[in-house]
Amino acid sequence: MNITVYCGSNPGDKECFKQAAHRLGNWIGARGDTLVYGGSSVGLMGVLSKSVLESGGNVIGVEPNFFIEAGVAQHELTELIVVKTMNERKAKMIELGDVFVALPGGVGTLEEISEIMVRVRLNLTPAPCFFLNVDGFYESLKTLIQEMVNRGFMPGFAWDDYLFPTSVDELTSLIQALPEQRCASTEDEWDEPVWVSSEEAFYFG
Repeated sequence: MNITVYCGSNPGDKECFKQAAHRLGNWIGARGDTLVYGGSSVGLMGVLSKSVLESGGNVIGVEPNFFIEAGVAQHELTELIVVKTMNERKAKMIELGDVFVALPGGVGTLEEISEIMVRVRLNLTPAPCFFLNVDGFYESLKTLIQEMVNRGFMPGFAWDDYLFPTSVDELTSLIQALPEQRCASTEDEWDEPVWVSSEEAFYFG
């Protein structure tokens, strides 16, 4: 299984964030799975990727060339895919991933997982996507999503599409419980979600 993880290039203000990244990395590595991530060796990205490698797993990093030219810290990975743009980076990480997880992070993490949220909602990526809600980090996002629903901007919304486990143990249990066969439609052959054809769905949000 390829597990795409988005997370901060900084470690955050609490040790629990690094501990969570380390535990998740150990779990991915021990299973022999592959981590797909943004390629850097700093912050939570570094903790996560090094833990996967030390536990025997594979790590695919996807890094734009201008980051490398600017001297963003690297380390030895199973594979480093160098792309030209941030959009190419996001597309490649989506292409490679089977499961999508957001650890705590900044606006880059939010941008990347937001694209997955849209794709899940439009049935272009299999649901669910995961937010590791360590120390309540993503509680405010849950509140914002509920406000979008309450204000009529997300008709037919299902919380089962976006899951917010509060611990690595809960996250990994949810991933392990996913069915072996998970599929979604494509832009070329779109199988629209039920909510799109409902009377209340005037647009996609």
